[in-house]
Amino acid sequence: MPALEDYKGRPPAWCPGCGNFPILSAFANAMADLGLGPHQFTIVSGIGQAGKFPHYLKCNTFNGLHGRTLPVATGIKLANHDMHVFAVAGDGDCYGEGGNHLLHAIRRNINVKLFVHDNQVYGLTKGQASPTSMEGMVTKNQPAGALSGQLNPMALAVALDCSFAARAFAGDGERLKELVKAAVGHKGFALIDILQPCVTFNKVNTYQWYKERVYHIEPGYNPEDRIEAFKRALEWGDRIPIGIIYKNYRTTLDEKIPAIRKQPLIKQAFDRSMVEATLKEFY
Repeated sequence: MPALEDYKGRPPAWCPGCGNFPILSAFANAMADLGLGPHQFTIVSGIGQAGKFPHYLKCNTFNGLHGRTLPVATGIKLANHDMHVFAVAGDGDCYGEGGNHLLHAIRRNINVKLFVHDNQVYGLTKGQASPTSMEGMVTKNQPAGALSGQLNPMALAVALDCSFAARAFAGDGERLKELVKAAVGHKGFALIDILQPCVTFNKVNTYQWYKERVYHIEPGYNPEDRIEAFKRALEWGDRIPIGIIYKNYRTTLDEKIPAIRKQPLIKQAFDRSMVEATLKEFY
């Protein structure tokens, strides 16, 4: 069984107190509990503070462009669907620049697990409003307050029939760890929106602000009931539910593609001469 030390990467360069630290810890603990060694999973990230996440772990990784995390993760998973593929993004990275890719990853049900570090600002570029910033939130770039309505990732996920949609809080590491494990064990696309305080630029949504509002979804709740899931997804304000909001069981994209259904692409025979012959046609 791998130990926590086996996942240790470079020293993190996040601000002291950043909500990314407990996310990193919860993820490493989840991998250890699941017995997944660093060579058994790949993390794809984009740009931003959340995008630095795989640098601070020992793992296979691909650090790509801002908002383009999911296309790369999709390609890796389709080439080798035996590999555990995780995508890590910030709220701006995923819901802003990458919003279109998110819609289609959910629709296609690619068997990738997406962990969004949602601090409700653009932390890397000095705190301007992101899609999940609350309307009216004052920032350096929005001195009159954010003018756009706040995006609700959970309501969006339920509306699109996302295979697995959960909300977590970085200040509750044990519950976050269990949600990561549940997402990994679920067959299909999984989204965990992780509420993560930004101690430098977001002075509204602090640890204390969340602690006064988040609550664990009670035992007996049925996440497969889509109508009830909508009700929970729309809760925001005085009470914010954390846990599995919605899940279903649908055929994954790799199971639908005949060429890779029985055997991953990387295990299929490869005739280099055929590639060379094709390339010569373009000389």
